[in-house]
Amino acid sequence: MTRSVLILVTHLLGVGHLTRAAALGRGLAAAGHRVTLVTGGRPAPLVATDGMRVVQLPSVQCVGVDFRTLLTADGTPVTDRTRQVRLDCILAALEESQADVVITETYPFGRRQLAGEFEALLQATRARSKPVAVLASIRDILNPPAKAIRADEAEAMLARYYDGVLVHGDAIVTPLSASWPTSPALERILTYTGYIADAADACIGPMPSSDILVSGGGSAASLPLYDVAIAAAANTRLANPWRILVGHGVKEADFAGLAARANERVIVERARPDFPALLAGAAVSISQAGYNTMIDLGRAGVPAIVVPFEQGKEAEQRLRAERFSTLGLATIVSEADLRPSVLARAVETALSQARRQFPPLNLDGVPGSVHAVEQAADQAEALVCAWARLDAALARAKAEGRQVRFWWRDDDAIAPSRELDRLLDLAQKHGVPLALAIIPAPATSALAARLSNEPLVEVLVHGFHHQNHAPADHKKQELGYRPVDSMIAELGKGLSRLQGLFGDRCLPVLVPPWNRIDPALLPSLSMIGFQGLSTFGKREAVRTHGLAVVNTHCDPIDWKKGGGLAEQLHILDCLSACIHLDEPVGILTHHLVHDPWIWSFLDGLLGKLVGQNHLGIQPARELFGMHSQNTKSMTM
Repeated sequence: MTRSVLILVTHLLGVGHLTRAAALGRGLAAAGHRVTLVTGGRPAPLVATDGMRVVQLPSVQCVGVDFRTLLTADGTPVTDRTRQVRLDCILAALEESQADVVITETYPFGRRQLAGEFEALLQATRARSKPVAVLASIRDILNPPAKAIRADEAEAMLARYYDGVLVHGDAIVTPLSASWPTSPALERILTYTGYIADAADACIGPMPSSDILVSGGGSAASLPLYDVAIAAAANTRLANPWRILVGHGVKEADFAGLAARANERVIVERARPDFPALLAGAAVSISQAGYNTMIDLGRAGVPAIVVPFEQGKEAEQRLRAERFSTLGLATIVSEADLRPSVLARAVETALSQARRQFPPLNLDGVPGSVHAVEQAADQAEALVCAWARLDAALARAKAEGRQVRFWWRDDDAIAPSRELDRLLDLAQKHGVPLALAIIPAPATSALAARLSNEPLVEVLVHGFHHQNHAPADHKKQELGYRPVDSMIAELGKGLSRLQGLFGDRCLPVLVPPWNRIDPALLPSLSMIGFQGLSTFGKREAVRTHGLAVVNTHCDPIDWKKGGGLAEQLHILDCLSACIHLDEPVGILTHHLVHDPWIWSFLDGLLGKLVGQNHLGIQPARELFGMHSQNTKSMTM
């Protein structure tokens, strides 16, 4: 199926980001998809954009490593007017493209100075009536965040808007965790596509020469390398000519200065489109350690010396150089050691060594990315259909005159926490009642104080210690595998303790830890004051042994895979199926182990349910038949 894909990229220093985004765009176009490439950096004449519609924004750039200060093409500071024109162009491109997939290059892992335009695009994307998959596109190694909160902010943005992250690298060579803090939740949405390499370059045969080839990408960051290379040529007795390819991002005056130092052994010229052939045939390569350069080196197999760019606390190239060095793909000369004599010796050493057979790199990044984009588009459509099935099930229930009652139970509270605050804020945001199952033994008075002004919260009794007493080869269970009398005494003590802490807010409802209970306990629960029981799954009866039974049915956590958000299609279809049950439908959460993706899904689900004016998200007190004149109804 043909898809429309919009890619937003802004390169600020070199052209590597644009090169990678354009290669992805060409691959998608070759696969039959419509591609709109929105580029916000300066034009790069050597970057091919065949088969794509290109939208050039008013370009911005930076000088050196001052990424906070954005400048226009003429070197003046970017104004609010320029930002607005860029934003208008981006949103117009989204509207015109009718995108099925939106890809943001680097953001939200970087490009914070352009966050306004990225976020506006994301908001507009999510507001569209048609399903749109949103993906982040990043290189193999990122510059590590300066502050830990930056990684948290990126995850929050990913959870709110994104369906996945395309990592254009190989997890075996360099996992993202080597340069960026990755939580288990983030790891679950990563797709390692392989390195993005232009397939056309692989078809270009080498141009055999004895050249020592010096290249520096598309920016002026390599000027120090060019200067030292010209001087190094005079520091060696080698007869090899030195060919220095200067990127088009270097100002004409600087290029002229380098060219003036050329001689019979040093050739200075602008970067050429046949660079892959020159590289494959060179005697030695000298370069920085950018993404595209290292891929070219890995494919060419030429002896290589890399000088990682490390100014302004930049660590990305150093990390990549070290990873590739362990594979035998390059020798590292640090910027601090970059002197003519050091570089000359490194070249002499490289020339004296025979070419080696290097480990193969996964260079299938383009087809791998195309496949991931197509899957994301299919998944976005499937998810929209799952929400539609839920809407249809609710509509049928309404047409049949059935009231669908929902309730919300959250387990394992013992004390105030940031996670609990977030849970309570979410309940307040949507105005929905919350049944909080609290573990009696470790419950604190501080928790009672925290909940004292939360009128939407009711308290249930969550076992006693929440300790497992089952044998090692059995499922976890607290209420079992012990004498019934001792367990009943424990539960009575737990109910009394929570009633002492929370007063009338505590309902005499037992929530067994892990939703498991020895049936032998049931006849005695009403004798110690319990009036209700809540576990998980379809209930067998409305009442059992004098207890009202109100269960939960839908848990968004994928416990079998170690946590994180379960497959959303499964969650929504589970809810759709439960609507046909003749009992209240319970949503079960565990705030202490929620990741940003679970919070985001729960926010959306509650918003959907509250938005259906014929639905009731009801308080536990009413569902268990424990009406009280002192308690206001919290039914929506």
